[in-house]
Amino acid sequence: MTWRLKIAKLAEKELERPPVKDQGYITAALAQMQANPFSGDIVRLKNQPATFRRRVGNYRIFFDVHTDTGLVDVVAIKRRTSTTY
Repeated sequence: MTWRLKIAKLAEKELERPPVKDQGYITAALAQMQANPFSGDIVRLKNQPATFRRRVGNYRIFFDVHTDTGLVDVVAIKRRTSTTY
């Protein structure tokens, strides 16, 4: 099953910030999510039934999965540093 990938405008802007090499890794991860959003290093966020985060190096992709419509809604792409958590 191929999933539809919807990227929020804020996430698109955040995708432009990392170095080109990291942008490639993130773009590849997004392409993999179209085939299977549950593959890779993902964790379901607490107290949110359909929200997940995927780790891609120092970056995190936050997304919602709508299984009834086959939609993966990418909400944000954030860089994780030592002071993030």
